[in-house]
Amino acid sequence: MKRLLAIELQKIWKNKASRVLTLAYFVILSFIALIASVKFNIGSFQLRIADEGIFNFPYIWHFNTYIASILKFFLAIVIVSMMANEYSYGTLKQNLIDGLSKKEFVLSKFLTVFVFAASSAIFVFIMSLILGLSFSSYTEIGIIFSELDYILAYFIKLMGFFSFCLFLGVLVKRSAFALGFLLIWNILEGIVHGILTFKVFPDSNTSSYIMMFFPLESMSNLIVEPFSRLSIVKTIGTQIGVTEIKDYGVHWYGILIVLAWTSIFMLLSYKLLQKRDL
Repeated sequence: MKRLLAIELQKIWKNKASRVLTLAYFVILSFIALIASVKFNIGSFQLRIADEGIFNFPYIWHFNTYIASILKFFLAIVIVSMMANEYSYGTLKQNLIDGLSKKEFVLSKFLTVFVFAASSAIFVFIMSLILGLSFSSYTEIGIIFSELDYILAYFIKLMGFFSFCLFLGVLVKRSAFALGFLLIWNILEGIVHGILTFKVFPDSNTSSYIMMFFPLESMSNLIVEPFSRLSIVKTIGTQIGVTEIKDYGVHWYGILIVLAWTSIFMLLSYKLLQKRDL
């Protein structure tokens, strides 16, 4: 397995575009720390973001994983390009000629996806821990390490998303078309959600229960938006009469759904390669 992973990482590192995108992803992730110094001047009112509790434990685990997951498209491009380059440069065929089986080839891609997701999760964990210890009003051990399930959810979310991107790279063979397909799929899920919500089940939550089994929606549901948890947002909501309580938790069934999609995408990638005459 180490040999397979080493081969893939070497391919990515030798590709300038992939190398730049990967480094840019982690550099931009670190910019989350700059939020601490951002100030908004609204007339005589000054708002410093860090003072609103976004770096307080345990809220920081939720906030940082949500923000970091928005940036996953940087690595998505790397994953899709990694697969597309196999076809463009003929390295896939050469690897098979050199004795690599199709099963080992897909396994090498899965290991790369795993390493990207794990590295990102570890990076966000360390960054959040440093920011929290620097700015949090609560530093008790029990509070610091509560809600760490957001880090697990972040890792699972990236695994699922990158597996989907890998499958699209295998399916479409061209990175631009694969990313276009990803955008179209996202739009289609939004359209289906809208139809179910406003036309089919306008008076119930049935549409949400159905949509939670769609791939991108299931990944999105792992970490819901954290902003409405902030005290200032709750205060404003109370003043204008909005008292809706959202479920912010990470649920086991959500994790299982995304893990199921991850397995499906990897299996479909393998089946596609099996059937194709390369």
